[in-house]
Amino acid sequence: MSQTPISFGLIGAGIMGERMLRAALDQPTTALTVSGIWDPSAEAMERIARALPAVPRQPDAAALIAASDCVYIASPPSSHLAHARAALAAGKAVFCEKPLAVDLADARAFVTEAGERGAVNFPFASSPAVARLRDWIDSGVVGTPQRVAIEVAFATWPRSWQVDAASWLDGPAQGGFTREVVSHFLFLTRRVAGPFAGLTAKASFPEAGRSERRIEATLTAGALPVTLLGSVGTTAKDDHNVWTLEGDKGAVRLCDWSHAERRRPDGSWERDPEALSQNEARPLALRRQLEGVAKLTRAEPHHLATLREAFDVQEIVETILKSA
Repeated sequence: MSQTPISFGLIGAGIMGERMLRAALDQPTTALTVSGIWDPSAEAMERIARALPAVPRQPDAAALIAASDCVYIASPPSSHLAHARAALAAGKAVFCEKPLAVDLADARAFVTEAGERGAVNFPFASSPAVARLRDWIDSGVVGTPQRVAIEVAFATWPRSWQVDAASWLDGPAQGGFTREVVSHFLFLTRRVAGPFAGLTAKASFPEAGRSERRIEATLTAGALPVTLLGSVGTTAKDDHNVWTLEGDKGAVRLCDWSHAERRRPDGSWERDPEALSQNEARPLALRRQLEGVAKLTRAEPHHLATLREAFDVQEIVETILKSA
């Protein structure tokens, strides 16, 4: 029996909002239709009108929510929960960018309020490279897992393609690479290893009024010790990251978002021959994320990051940032 397509509305027309909008427009209309987009910035709305003139541009958030079965929230973090609560009050499902909020107590309360009606956009839940890592882990390549290491580095912050959002992305209240990037790798760690505990951390904010420039942390995920190191100005790359799982028989790692690798007996690393570039992998992951959104909206089991998982990640992130 065929199902009625869900109507999907987007709040926020920045980089993430437009990226998700284009992914939604690529979905079969039998599964999902775009009910519209809204952003308080007239300039952002004009940009969408020029680039995607067929997309309905809603006059305000209330109209967008009313027109949608599920609302995707890609506005700056301080506005997330107000939009999410409005959507839930109207009986709509919520798919939110991370973090849920910048206030931990408010985020904790929201998780209790929302129950199973929301999810958070951590694309590693749908990543082809992460799926390959899980296949290798399940096949015994690693053996018994022993530890996780996370390293992230940036030439500058924000990254070159984010400079238009620097006003909040490089501020200590809502921005910084720990919230924006490290959170993804903490989500992956929690999915693979289990809940967090035992955090010790140090964050450095050497430039007044700007976000962190270095973090160091240790914690546990399930039974595994986790080390975390992040820094700005320590690589020539716009964005460099490595997530490594070590075991008693071997190791696997994820490099630069989309390259799964496993360690050979001689210590060298073998890349998955089917590995994709990030630009190739992103649309595949977003397509699967939107398949999960349809299931979320219909109250069916889904693979998306739950609100509880997202809150657990946020709690670690905010505790690290408060360790300065």
